[in-house]
Amino acid sequence: MRSQPAQTPNTGRGKIVIYCGIDWAEKTHDVALVDDSGQLLAKRHITDDAAGYKILLDLLAEYGDTEEDPIPVAIETSRGLLVAVLGASKRQVFAINPMAAARYRDRHSVSRKKSDPGDALVLANILRTDMHAHRPLPQDSDLARAVAVLARAQQDATWNRQQISNQLRSLLREYYPAALAAVEPWKNGLCRPEAREFLKVAPTPTRAARLTVTQLQAVLKRAGRQRGIAAEAGRLREVFRTDWAHQPPLVEDALGKQMLALLVQLEAACAAADNLAEAVVEVFPQHPDAEIILSFPGLGTQLGARVLAEIGDDRQRFADARGLKAYAGASPITWASGKKSSITRRWVKNDRLNHAGYLWAFSAITASPGAQRNLFNRMIGQLYQGLQQGQYYDEAVAFPAATEASLQAA
Repeated sequence: MRSQPAQTPNTGRGKIVIYCGIDWAEKTHDVALVDDSGQLLAKRHITDDAAGYKILLDLLAEYGDTEEDPIPVAIETSRGLLVAVLGASKRQVFAINPMAAARYRDRHSVSRKKSDPGDALVLANILRTDMHAHRPLPQDSDLARAVAVLARAQQDATWNRQQISNQLRSLLREYYPAALAAVEPWKNGLCRPEAREFLKVAPTPTRAARLTVTQLQAVLKRAGRQRGIAAEAGRLREVFRTDWAHQPPLVEDALGKQMLALLVQLEAACAAADNLAEAVVEVFPQHPDAEIILSFPGLGTQLGARVLAEIGDDRQRFADARGLKAYAGASPITWASGKKSSITRRWVKNDRLNHAGYLWAFSAITASPGAQRNLFNRMIGQLYQGLQQGQYYDEAVAFPAATEASLQAA
C-alpha cells in the first residue's frame, strides 16, 4: 500500500498536497514543487554535492516535509547519491522512465521545446496526475542493496570477461589456430590460467613450436596445475609442433603484440570476476532470505545472489506472485484485438532477472526450451510464496505427486 502524499500547511491557503519533481543531470539538478492544482510553488537549481542536497532538503522542509509525512519525489534515475539521500527516510521516490517523461511533456507543449526547469515541473505533475500508475522505488534493506551491488558487478565482470575472451579467440583465429586447439579440451578455454600463462610465454605460433616439454611443464605449474602435468605438457608440445599455416613473420609478430595487449585486459577481467565472486560468497549468506533462496534446486550462491539483487527484500514490492512473474519475464503476454489473439513472450522485463531465470531453469532441465520457460515461471512463483511466508522449498508442495484418480482421468 502506498502512503498518501504529504499534506502540508501553506500560509494563506490552508492544507495542500505537495509534489516534487527533479530533473537530474551530472553536475546540477532542477527542482520544482507543485500543489494539487498544478500551481508552481517553488523552483531551485542545485548542485550535485552535499551543499546542493541540503538546499533541497531545506526546501522540502519549508513546504511541510517531515519524516512521518514526507513529500513524494519524481526523478529520472533510480541510483546515485541524490536518490540515496532522498530515500534515507520513508519518502516515496519514483524513478520515471525518460521516455515516459517525454510523452508527458507533449501534454503541456506542442512545440516540443525542452528545458531542465520545465522537465522538473513535468515530473512533479506526473505525480500530481498519475501517481497511482507509477511504482515507487522499493524499500530494500541496506544488506539487500549491498548484495545487489556485488551481484550485478560480478555479473557485469563475467559478461566483460566473456566479451574479451571472444575478442581474443577471434584474433587467434587469424594467426594462431594452434592456441585454440591447445585450449579446446579445457573448461573455460582461454579464461583458464594455463591458457593465459602459455600465451604470455609464446605469443606467436613460431615461439610456441620451440617450447620444450620441460618449459611447458613449468608453464602449467606456474598456472597452478597440480595433476597430470607431464601428460598435458606432452599434448601441448604435440599440438604446437603440428604443421599449421603461418602469417608472414613481421605480421605474426605484430599480431602477437596485439594479442598480448588483449591478454592484459582478459587477465584483469578474470581477476575482477573472481574477486567479486568471493565478495558475493562473503556477503550473500548474511542475508535472512539466503537460506530460503538456496533451498530451491538449481540456485547456488552466485545465482541466488543475482535473484535477490533483482527482487530485493521489500515484501510490499509485488502485490502477488503474478506481478513478480511479469517483472521477471517468466509469464507470457496476451495480445487481443477483435477476433485475433496471440500469446507472446514479454519484451519489457528485468533482463538481469530473466537471464538468471534461464540459468536457473537450465540447471534443472535441458531437454526443452518450453519446459525451461515453464519451470522458471513455476519456480519464481514458489520463491515468492516462500519469501512471503518464510518457508523453505518443499518438493511435495511445489510439484505435488499426481493422485491415482487424476492419472486415470488423464
